[in-house]
Amino acid sequence: MTSRRQFFKYLLAIAIVPIPVLSAVSKKIFSNKFSVPRLELGERKGKDVYFNLNIQKGLSQILPGKATPTWGINQPFLGTTLRAKKGDSVHINVSNSLSRTTTLHWHGVKLPAKADGGPHQPIHPGKTWLSEYEINQPAASLWYHAHQMHETGEQVYNGLAGMFIVDDDESKLLGLPSEYGIDDFPVIIQDKEINKDGSFEYIGRFDVEAGMMGKMGETILVNGVTNSLLSAQKSLIRLRILNGSNARIYNLQFDDNRSFKIIASDGGLLEESVSVNNITIAPAERIEIVVDVSDGARITLIHNAQMDGMGNMESSEMGFFETIAMSIFADDSPPKNYNIFQIDASKALPSSATVPIKLSTHQDISQEPIAERRTMLLKMEDDSPFTTMTVAILGSKDLMTINGKSMDINRIDEVVKAGTVEVWKIVNDSMMAHPFHIHNVQFKVLNKMHGIKGHELGYKDVVLVQPGETLEVVMKFPDFRDDKTPYMYHCHILEHEDRGMMGQFVVV
Repeated sequence: MTSRRQFFKYLLAIAIVPIPVLSAVSKKIFSNKFSVPRLELGERKGKDVYFNLNIQKGLSQILPGKATPTWGINQPFLGTTLRAKKGDSVHINVSNSLSRTTTLHWHGVKLPAKADGGPHQPIHPGKTWLSEYEINQPAASLWYHAHQMHETGEQVYNGLAGMFIVDDDESKLLGLPSEYGIDDFPVIIQDKEINKDGSFEYIGRFDVEAGMMGKMGETILVNGVTNSLLSAQKSLIRLRILNGSNARIYNLQFDDNRSFKIIASDGGLLEESVSVNNITIAPAERIEIVVDVSDGARITLIHNAQMDGMGNMESSEMGFFETIAMSIFADDSPPKNYNIFQIDASKALPSSATVPIKLSTHQDISQEPIAERRTMLLKMEDDSPFTTMTVAILGSKDLMTINGKSMDINRIDEVVKAGTVEVWKIVNDSMMAHPFHIHNVQFKVLNKMHGIKGHELGYKDVVLVQPGETLEVVMKFPDFRDDKTPYMYHCHILEHEDRGMMGQFVVV
């Protein structure tokens, strides 16, 4: 007998694109060398640090024998790792060698609006943009990426993203693994759909599934490399994990289920290290972990694909159309594990690094006077798959909304007072999870449906809001005043951002 799910899939097969399915390779031995992005420290003159970045096209070999057209910053694909420290004044010249207008946004950085690199700071072909600001926040794994209006998803997918590491004196005293490329590694995880000729396949005009759910692919890259093997030199390894994918949510664990310690979240160190054996990381989130490989084993970091990039409402919470959508887009097969990269610790030497329980002290701003409470209601177009499909096929830029409005670059949605504390309630009234990002702040999560744990105990600039969930975050806005130039808040599923799930605020 044909099941209800099979019936709906058959009924609407002509209008949908099948979801790419990752191949299970749990027993495969990886041999591609783990790529460590080149480290750039800039030219230092006292506390002033000068960087020169070039946004460019390139060719990369991702599949054997195939040349993949890519975009990068100071290299063919992705960006080099920038590094500076608290108290530095950075001066970053960004030149655009592409034939397309782009931007470069400093994600997670507290900075003046004109330096933010959002849609209001476009860099036209052949032009150079200067971003200058003082680093006034603790040590953290931040990042930078394109943020061009309506084109962020495609441009990041092509390669315009990199990591920005901030150091401070306090964190250096902890004795954590901190030798870049030796026991301290950026891990930028992305998924791509790659054509037989090696080229990336982004969203086609009739790619309804990607338009609705966000672009996901069947090939996993770490720092631009598939099937990579990290040959550990030390027995204690720090991994600065960035979910650089457009839409996929990763559920990460090691294949032997070993425990590891979470030491930092988006905005820096936790107050105390947390021992876990799995983490969930949404697009744009960063989690720093330390793993002990003193046993000399070969281990694999895997993605447990139970959600495979989306959170699902319980059937009792869904309407008729949402139930159909879930029937269409859900995978009938049992959840599987997929490899991210491997670590070979057979030649690792004993490490002198440590992971103390106490890492830092966070200020409890929730006890300060609350100047304003705001609500952000996240919705998808009518929550109807038929409307969604129609709009996606027609190529609308206004598929998603916050508080009933799609992004309008000429409209200011909120006005915030500098130096004040606010609480924002984020309500997800849709059938899938949304990672919500706010520019210019690091916030604390006050409550969540399933509790606050792991990296969500730390300072955050992205929080994953599950279907039907309401949560609150508290933040103190830095004293950068500009009533003409806005910052953004948006869903960090990049296709949702590009289709309207974004708003603007100014700080006065």
